[in-house]
Amino acid sequence: MDTDTIILVLSFIGLVQALFLMLYLFSLKKGNSVAHKFLALIILGLTMRIGKSVLNEYVQLEAWQRNLGISGILLVGPMLLLYGKALLKKRKQAVNQDYFHLIPFLLFALCCSIIPNRFDLISKIIYLLVFVHLAFYTGLSAYLLGKEKDQTTRQITTWYRNLIVGVGLICAFYIGNFLGLIPFYIGGAIFFSLLVYAFSFLLLKRHSFTLEKYQDSKLDASTSKSLMQKIKLLFENEEVYLDPKLTLEKVSNLVGTSSRNISRAINEHDGTNFSDFVNSFRIKKAKTLLISKEYAHEKIAAIAYDSGFGNVTSFNLAFKAMTKHTPSSFRKEFGSITT
Repeated sequence: MDTDTIILVLSFIGLVQALFLMLYLFSLKKGNSVAHKFLALIILGLTMRIGKSVLNEYVQLEAWQRNLGISGILLVGPMLLLYGKALLKKRKQAVNQDYFHLIPFLLFALCCSIIPNRFDLISKIIYLLVFVHLAFYTGLSAYLLGKEKDQTTRQITTWYRNLIVGVGLICAFYIGNFLGLIPFYIGGAIFFSLLVYAFSFLLLKRHSFTLEKYQDSKLDASTSKSLMQKIKLLFENEEVYLDPKLTLEKVSNLVGTSSRNISRAINEHDGTNFSDFVNSFRIKKAKTLLISKEYAHEKIAAIAYDSGFGNVTSFNLAFKAMTKHTPSSFRKEFGSITT
């Protein structure tokens, strides 16, 4: 199998995967359905443009077919901005003025048979203006992110920032190719495929397409940060993690807030769930005991229980996951260190 065939296969797989994601997002009812649909339209626009690149590399397309593919770019920019508004501002429905942004895309798509695409000067100017349109909306999206980032969760801002960067890189690639700075034309399709694979991975991880999990919570950014400080002080000063039956409800009662707020604060500021957060303190305690002279002759089971674990099996699994060592190998390697 030669290089061209491999590139063709990878590009088509990426396009098929993009169509799968688009259909999935259109059918997704949970969370912010408006945001899901805007994201699906971003993927549709990119798929139209990349599909044109792939087909044009191997098939002689008509001018109107090339224009129809280019029109997808006029869909991407507005949908990127509207997706940001739905995601960052928690809008649950589209409004009439949103559809105004679709006019350039609709006009270009409807007039694709009469718009010049002959590789002459006017055709090049039109092509460049399409990407100026995308760059303009990408800039607006970045401005929106900077303006709203303190009002939403870290996961949401990180996800939207990465999406902006991904779209921006695709735009930069085609502009570079247009200016003759990047000769590898089909490379845009390959980059798009990698981007879609990343989206798919996040989908399978059930993370980025369920970003609205805490959006209905009334916990704002400053309150969330203050709450996280209280949680850490509780764990560090009172060592509540030593209770093997510690639950989210117990911690919420001690702090004086809801379990949902506790979970959200930990998720936002520590990037993990409650169970892993508790285990991180227990593992830290266990590491101290494993290299302590006072525990030099204690069994691993005793250290597990004294660190807050309810059984040795869960201790071994958690310790290995967080340190890449078993408790025994950690003690053997670092046991000469005194506390």
